[in-house]
Amino acid sequence: MSASPVREEAGEVRREDAFDVAALHAWLSARMPDLDGPPQVRQFGGGVSNLTYLLRYGSRDLIMRRPPRGHKAASAHDMRREFTVQRQLKPHFGAVPEMLAFCDDPAVLGGEFYVMERVEGTILRRELPAGVTLGPDQARDLGHTVVDTLADLHAVDPETAGLGDLGKGPGYVRRQVEGWSRRYRGALTDDVPDGEAVMAWLEEHRPDDVATRLIHNDWKLDNLVLDLDGTPRVVGVLDWEMATVGDPLMELGSAMAYWITADDDELYGLLRRQPTHLPGMPTRERFVARYLSRTGLPMGRWEFYEVFGLFRLAVIAQQIWFRYRAGQTTNPAFAGFGDAVRILVARASSLAGVGGPAGP
Repeated sequence: MSASPVREEAGEVRREDAFDVAALHAWLSARMPDLDGPPQVRQFGGGVSNLTYLLRYGSRDLIMRRPPRGHKAASAHDMRREFTVQRQLKPHFGAVPEMLAFCDDPAVLGGEFYVMERVEGTILRRELPAGVTLGPDQARDLGHTVVDTLADLHAVDPETAGLGDLGKGPGYVRRQVEGWSRRYRGALTDDVPDGEAVMAWLEEHRPDDVATRLIHNDWKLDNLVLDLDGTPRVVGVLDWEMATVGDPLMELGSAMAYWITADDDELYGLLRRQPTHLPGMPTRERFVARYLSRTGLPMGRWEFYEVFGLFRLAVIAQQIWFRYRAGQTTNPAFAGFGDAVRILVARASSLAGVGGPAGP
């Protein structure tokens, strides 16, 4: 195992995502006068929603987050919300970056953005980075810390953290099924399944809320900063764009849509974006069982949460595919998202027992 952090690689800023660096530095240095700039700016390429930049001020690294240009969902890309959630949560859940400054003046960069401290550690994506190895025991321990940290987050009382107003009260499961169905229909293109059978199944089989907890809503390895020196630990959780207060089992189902293991079918395996295929990694069944054991939450039919997670991921991919097809983004990482939508809808259809296309 790696004994030192493997820093996330940041590349050149894409032309479509460039901004006025001098304006940013002038605004930021007025609030942090010890900065010696302007900074060297690089862009992280892993995200598919809000844009993330490295601001290098000599030996000090800061991170900036801002929305993309072009079409965006009405509730997405809320920088104030993302900033506030992390600032309020920090005293209650240590694996959150330190928030530094928030800007809502469009005269600076054309929209909202915020700046935070960089969390040092390793972020894992589809394949392990150079210099990192995980044997079966270490992969198992990594899977366990991912489960346990999620359970720890769900143990935070939203009211105590000052985040109770993020929720809309009872009916979270219903709102999620209705909301993601509406988003899919709103972003539909002529080259993907209409998804109507899956949406009808989710509506018919949706359970009542089992609990109301603070949830991250995008729980996956590339949003976790890890300390891999010894037993793996989660030292930072990133990308709080969709955080809210709601049913934690819905988050569990969403997280499991990303948890693709070595024994999954070939088409689903094409969508793997994290090294959950490694020997020793917990299966989805063991992940869920450990989570339920730690939280004490009841579980009805797991099939509902699993199908929901797959469909929700299909909607996220379809919203991005809609933007890519419309030419609102030219990021080549999105070129295969139409195929991803077809695979996810097909898998959700199969698990729900409502048939569906076989994928690309």
